[in-house]
Amino acid sequence: DLAPDERATAAAARGLAGALPSGLRVRSSPLQRCARLAEALHALRPDLAPQPDSRLAEMDFGDWEGRAWHALGRAALDAWTADFAHHRCGGGESVASFMARVREAFEEARADGEVLWITHAGVVRAVRLLARGVTMVHDAREWPVEGLAPAAWECIVLPGGSLS
Repeated sequence: DLAPDERATAAAARGLAGALPSGLRVRSSPLQRCARLAEALHALRPDLAPQPDSRLAEMDFGDWEGRAWHALGRAALDAWTADFAHHRCGGGESVASFMARVREAFEEARADGEVLWITHAGVVRAVRLLARGVTMVHDAREWPVEGLAPAAWECIVLPGGSLS
């Protein structure tokens, strides 16, 4: 749960405040990088009151958190890629459980219409898959490589609603 860059957070909040329509429901990861952005956006746009949603948190990598990929060692990474869907990275969360919780929030959002999610790159990657109808990834090569830059945003339009 890393602290955000306060200047980047303020700039992102200003950009979003000017770009978003009124009346959106706002859901945010409870992790401080997202929670602070949600609070800053709400301060600028009182109509965009955030609700924390733990399903929007980044994947839990257990004791791998905060470590560089190269520092984990080849054996640890090989064990994960050998069972990409079910291996619990660093004793944390598996891709299967991560996808299941994001899918639950995704399906709820689809049913409820337009919603703004303030979330993390891993969740964005999972949503991109879900929007294409992919509910599970069994091989690491299937996981989207392209992410988002910090403080970047993307709109995903779905039949019957959209996620921003």
